[in-house]
Amino acid sequence: MGKAAGPLCSASTRGLVALLGGAVVPCLACKQEPPPPRCLRPPGAMSLAALDSPGPPPAAPLDTYKGWLFKWTNYLKGYQRRWFVLSNGLLSYYRTQAEMAHTCRGTINLSTAHIDTEDSCNIVLSNGGRTYHLKATSEVERQRWVTALELAKAKAIRMRNNQSDDSGDEEPASQSDKSELHNTLKNLSNKLEDLSTCNDLIAKHGAALQRSLSELENLKLPSESGEKIKAVNERATLFRITSNAMINACRDFLELADTHSRKWQRVLQHEREQRIRLEETIEQLAKQHNNLERACRGAPSHGSNTSSHVSKGGSVLSVKGEASDEDEETEYFDAMEDAQAFITVAADPSKHRRTGSNISGASEGRADDWNLEDNVFESSDQSTPDVTSKDAVPKKKRRNRIPDKPNYSLNLWSIMKNCIGKELSKIPMPINFNEPLSMLQRLTEDLEYHELLDKAVKCESSTEQMCFVAAFSVSSYSTTVHRTAKPFNPLLGETYELDRLDELGFRSLCEQVSHHPPAAAHHVYSKRGWTLWQEITIASKFRGKYLSIMPLGAIHLEFHASGNHYVWRKVTSTVHNIIVGKLWIDQSGDIEIINHKSKDKCQLKFTPYSYFSRDVPRKVTGVVMDADGQAHYVMSGTWDEKMECSKIVNSTHGSTSSEGKLSKTVYQTLSPKVLWKKYPLPENAENMYYFSSLALTLNEPEEGMAPTDSRLRPDQRLMEIGKWDEANVEKQRLEEKQRAVRRRREAEAAEALEEGKDYEGYIPLWFERKVDPATGELICIYKGGYWEAKEQQDWSACPDIF
Repeated sequence: MGKAAGPLCSASTRGLVALLGGAVVPCLACKQEPPPPRCLRPPGAMSLAALDSPGPPPAAPLDTYKGWLFKWTNYLKGYQRRWFVLSNGLLSYYRTQAEMAHTCRGTINLSTAHIDTEDSCNIVLSNGGRTYHLKATSEVERQRWVTALELAKAKAIRMRNNQSDDSGDEEPASQSDKSELHNTLKNLSNKLEDLSTCNDLIAKHGAALQRSLSELENLKLPSESGEKIKAVNERATLFRITSNAMINACRDFLELADTHSRKWQRVLQHEREQRIRLEETIEQLAKQHNNLERACRGAPSHGSNTSSHVSKGGSVLSVKGEASDEDEETEYFDAMEDAQAFITVAADPSKHRRTGSNISGASEGRADDWNLEDNVFESSDQSTPDVTSKDAVPKKKRRNRIPDKPNYSLNLWSIMKNCIGKELSKIPMPINFNEPLSMLQRLTEDLEYHELLDKAVKCESSTEQMCFVAAFSVSSYSTTVHRTAKPFNPLLGETYELDRLDELGFRSLCEQVSHHPPAAAHHVYSKRGWTLWQEITIASKFRGKYLSIMPLGAIHLEFHASGNHYVWRKVTSTVHNIIVGKLWIDQSGDIEIINHKSKDKCQLKFTPYSYFSRDVPRKVTGVVMDADGQAHYVMSGTWDEKMECSKIVNSTHGSTSSEGKLSKTVYQTLSPKVLWKKYPLPENAENMYYFSSLALTLNEPEEGMAPTDSRLRPDQRLMEIGKWDEANVEKQRLEEKQRAVRRRREAEAAEALEEGKDYEGYIPLWFERKVDPATGELICIYKGGYWEAKEQQDWSACPDIF
């Protein structure tokens, strides 16, 4: 029995004594102090010691990054120190670390954000109408954040691409709460493992103690009593230490669970109170808005066409009142920070000489070749859209008015409280928010200034042609400045044709090719030498105070003679003052137009509205460059009025100063020429949804069109003639009919899956999916047959959607 003490004092036993004991406990078998905790430990005991001893908190997940940064708030407070948390593709910030448990001050989604670095310590994050100006304490810290942001953005983009169609319906929960919950659950799981380990040890040592006691009872010889009693004492000591550790682990577990239970109760109660206050606030604002509407209807109308933003001279009028709706974290951008990345200086054509080392190679000819009598670069300020060229004489009299918009009241609260955070295309909205046009017709409305493309055909230089393409891309936003109403969501299979081949030289066809997500394919052919096609998916989010509309998809334009193929994408549109105040729309973001044949590029910047900015509102600036990056033209103007083009004769490229800042490039240009100017709105436009002259004709009934054409949609037609109640009933009928078709298609897909067959799903009628050779994207391209079917009046292939 004397040799039995050896195994009991093994390394694992001494390690267990040192690990589980609250104080240093000597080993009774060898009469020595236990070794440090780095000895071999039983499984699961390490996490117990880590929790019992004070130390750093558990490490954050690999995709989480936290730290202090300075954030620009406003001109009164400047940069303020904030706690930022990067997790799961979202960057959130708080005033203090303690706020992570209950109050998030703001969040930006990195999957659609643009990351830029201004200098050695600054970071600029922009996502639609939201921009964060951040500053790190050092360049090394800035680089760490930029690396983490880029990795998180790439991961967020992959996650978004792998999501299903319905995955975007719900808003993501607070990422800090998720991280904290993960760490807490991990700690609780470790505690449970410790309890399990201690339970096994207690059972083992308890059994050994029972055996020793039994042997002690059966002793007959007094000489053996000493060894047995010694073994019993050792086992009793181990059992006592293990029991104490078990009790300590249970106490820690209960304290941890009790602490977090109280904390979660407080957080839950706080969230409930916040939700109640938010609902009460929104309800009160909705009531005030209804009262204001009734008061306005009872008062005489004055200056309904007056802009709510700035006067013609650029002075701020009524936007100042909007500042009261913002909290102290509202971003007001410095005018110099958001200014264009270049400076233009006018040059005198008569005195200009091509001398000096800083002369740009952009000017291919003499400066005096830039004259207003050019066949291509001529003023585009036509008084009416019908007068576009000499051979464009209208052969059919089009309507120039529609019935006036009726004055219907609407309970905003009953609708808005269920819409926060949801995608707009999946919310059943009454037609009170609509205008009597479908999204397909709004897409066709981009062709209002098609004469810009007719002029671009005549250009011999690809850079000159790029100027007109850039002006055309901006002109499509001019109709949105007052058009705050929502167009009808097209039904699956709905089409819209605009045949102006004899009058204006082009004809257009749109088809709704997908319902979730909503996507429309568009194809335009012009006999004057160009073809345009696109597939646009509208992603929209309602954020309570504003609505963001993100068009996804590329626009393709090809000129037949030269083969120049231009590709660009639309910017983000933001509708402000959704709940209270006058609705107004802003466009923000960048457009990059690429000629895939010559590799010419044009970078256009849509400057977001800023309260303190000295720039002209709705400003658009850009530079046209060739394949070598040499600038040729400067584009400037506004997206709601006009665009000008200036030829570059000299350029001085920016250099890095001693402070590490890159100075702006200075372009010396000739006098600008107007490429595009907005047509004036028709008379009484404010009572006709602010439709342009072309928009008034889009829903005009015509003969021979397909039975799926938007002009035949009954709810849209009822709304146009002023029967809104009947239109709402008809809209619900059409939507329910579409849901029934979708359920039948889903049942067919499930049945095909059970039988092991392939199910193709919905197949567009006039378009087919192909890989675009320029961008490599899978898009819907017109496959032909529509105009031939119209000529023969054979619409047997059209589905019954109305």
